[in-house]
Amino acid sequence: RRGVAPSPAARRKDAERETHFGFKNVPEGEKKGMVGEVFTGVASNYDVMNDVMSIGVHRLWKDYFVSCVQPTSKTAMLDVAGGTGDIAFRALDYVRRNEQGSDTSMEVTVCDINPAMLEEGAKKVLENGYLSEEGNPQVKFVEGDAEALPFEDESFDVYTIAFGLRNVTDIEKALLEAKRVLKPGGRFCCLEFSRVENPLLGPMYDMYSFNVIPAMGELVAQNREAYQYLVESIRKHPPQQELRRMMIKAGFTSCDFENLSLGIVAIHSGFKP
Repeated sequence: RRGVAPSPAARRKDAERETHFGFKNVPEGEKKGMVGEVFTGVASNYDVMNDVMSIGVHRLWKDYFVSCVQPTSKTAMLDVAGGTGDIAFRALDYVRRNEQGSDTSMEVTVCDINPAMLEEGAKKVLENGYLSEEGNPQVKFVEGDAEALPFEDESFDVYTIAFGLRNVTDIEKALLEAKRVLKPGGRFCCLEFSRVENPLLGPMYDMYSFNVIPAMGELVAQNREAYQYLVESIRKHPPQQELRRMMIKAGFTSCDFENLSLGIVAIHSGFKP
């Protein structure tokens, strides 16, 4: 089966319940639209802003993340909330480097709820030559919701999500959907901003996040509010151990995490039994 969209009754309940949008409380039913507006507003400058905000370090985090995933040309890979293609293209590059001389016609499926982000990713396929020997795109872009994925059960070997889980309204639902679309033995891998526990770095990181990043958003993307939300959403995301517990509750096994840059980001991994 595919992910089931919420019924009208469920949508009414969502409208009554509250969740966080950054530091604000909003009705659950409104969060998706609000997050959608944020990413539509920054889509064309998203990659540039990532470079500016992280001083380019996000590229190293993503490279290391893909090296941990270790995709092969035979891997059926789903990248969720990956509209601009950053992780998908890195996975294809990884396979090309590590399987030279063999059939490297891997295809990655990217699923994102935001059509503007998907458009940015689709442009890069042709610009950067991510085509099979037959001339077909090696990345398939699909519009869809992480909480109700438009894919059949047990379709993928690997599910990745990078810097997207914190924007999901119901993380528990998204984890259950990830498990549903994975084949038995399939792997869930998440790269996400997390909790800095170092008493010296923590205050400096907070000062940079709340004062510098929104100002950069205004300067580079002319959108201070969007980057204020991004900073606030990081602080509301479950810290490392809590997210690990949520993964175990969703039914994943061998759940673990690895901190990068002293916990500014973390990689979480688990397997479907």
